[in-house]
Amino acid sequence: MSEPVQAPAQQRKGSLLHTMRAVAWSFIGIRKNSGYQDDLARLNPLHVVAVAIAGVVLFIVSLIFFVNWVVAK
Repeated sequence: MSEPVQAPAQQRKGSLLHTMRAVAWSFIGIRKNSGYQDDLARLNPLHVVAVAIAGVVLFIVSLIFFVNWVVAK
């Protein structure tokens, strides 16, 4: 079987919303293989890394605020 030809990372045109959805599914850990293969073909890896880092920072900050809120009560 031959592998599908993929465009270089700089030429991939994935929307920000699609990238955010792919990263959110990755955080949850539920993803179909067909969706994963579609993401590989469409999304720019640099955008995925940037959205993932922003998601991790947002998650950590929200945990800190939640813990401070619970402890303050």
